[in-house]
Amino acid sequence: MNTVMETEETRKKQERDQGRKRAGRRGPRRRSRLLAGVVIGSLVGCLFVAGVLVLRPDRPNRPQRPAPRPAVPAMTAVANGVPAALDDLEALIGDREARLRARPADARSWAVLGAAYVQQGRRTADATNYPKAEQALRMSLKVRPRGNVDALNGMAALANARRDFRTARKWAQDALKADPKRWTTYPQLIDAYTGLGDYKASRRTLERLQELHSGPAVMARAAGVYWDRGWREDAAATLSDAAAAAASPAERAAWLERAGQLAWERGDLKVALRYFEEAVRLDPDQRAAQAGQGRVLAALGRTAQALSAYRVALDKQPSPGYALELGELYESLGLQEAAGVQFERLRSQVHSAAEGGVDEELMLGRFEADHGDPEAAVERLRAEWRRQPGLAVADALGWALHRAGEHEEALWFAERATNREHGGEVRSALYSYHRGMIEKELGLDGPARRHLREALRINPYFSPLHVPVAEAALGELGEPDDA
Repeated sequence: MNTVMETEETRKKQERDQGRKRAGRRGPRRRSRLLAGVVIGSLVGCLFVAGVLVLRPDRPNRPQRPAPRPAVPAMTAVANGVPAALDDLEALIGDREARLRARPADARSWAVLGAAYVQQGRRTADATNYPKAEQALRMSLKVRPRGNVDALNGMAALANARRDFRTARKWAQDALKADPKRWTTYPQLIDAYTGLGDYKASRRTLERLQELHSGPAVMARAAGVYWDRGWREDAAATLSDAAAAAASPAERAAWLERAGQLAWERGDLKVALRYFEEAVRLDPDQRAAQAGQGRVLAALGRTAQALSAYRVALDKQPSPGYALELGELYESLGLQEAAGVQFERLRSQVHSAAEGGVDEELMLGRFEADHGDPEAAVERLRAEWRRQPGLAVADALGWALHRAGEHEEALWFAERATNREHGGEVRSALYSYHRGMIEKELGLDGPARRHLREALRINPYFSPLHVPVAEAALGELGEPDDA
């Protein structure tokens, strides 16, 4: 009996011992799982807190806006008709091209792509962008043929960039028929009217634009119209306001460059240089401002710096206008061979531009009149006058006729360019110089003296080649006699 009880107690003791061992083995695993849970929970909590710290707004109750995609700045600029940075334009073009590969029936993306190519062509002076722009815009119109104001506006901008102002006017008018309240159409129409010499229409269009919208782009367009009317102070003040209200560095740089141009036109070298330098600082791809620096530095006698500025501008934006200016600067320094290199460069650039559909007849006519074949210049500019009789063409044709020996007819065009009754209200030193020299050749000493003095009063530095000629001509005319 005792033996049986001892055996039973022994068995129960062994079971208790085994239970303790199993409990002992399970205990560490439970503690490990509990510890792991605590660690993971802590990590998640830390990450959450870190995220809150990163995303915490600078001001309470104001969520932080996410950073825009690379294409967004240019998209906004293109939609509002304002300049965009070249890098942003590249991003936008890549973004739209990728989108169109997936959605080829997206009419708006085709229109945005075309408008971006137009702006890229303007900023780089690479006319190969224009056929690509036209293809994209026409595809947009094919996908959406009715009411496609974005594409119609893009076609107007393309025509203006190509200096085809009649076509630009047509596209802009079509866009206004589709949507009369789309304010971005009106700047294109103003450019077209100005190119065609219809200054009254450009003023009416500006008034309508100002009724519909305000902002830097409208201010900048108004400044151009004011300048054409001879309202120099109003133009300068309006451009200053546009630059101050600009939404991006590239836009601000563009308006500052225009302000520098106006300051240069009125002979204010220090102000012009300050505007040009600030524009380049804000946007290193602002080549028009670099060329402007070259223009001002040459007038200040800082010739080496002027040549360097022109070379940089031309290397990055091969514009025929810059090549002509640099060539004339070389010629004024007696460096005929270097000038000839730039003039050949100009011819090549004009040829490349023509392949992209750009009308450079005005530039080529101006060049030929002074540095090539004046009779060929007359022929080109007569045709240009028939197509789009703006003030710039009237001035250039009058000068070409003078250089070709047709002084009486030349005076008619010179008067047209400077006569307020015909819209010639812009105060241009070059236009006044041309008229004065033509009048001198015709023996009209009084008017000649008056217009040559006016040229030097407007801008005493307007040309490194022509300023010395104007001064010499005034010396020859002498002072008026008492009679």
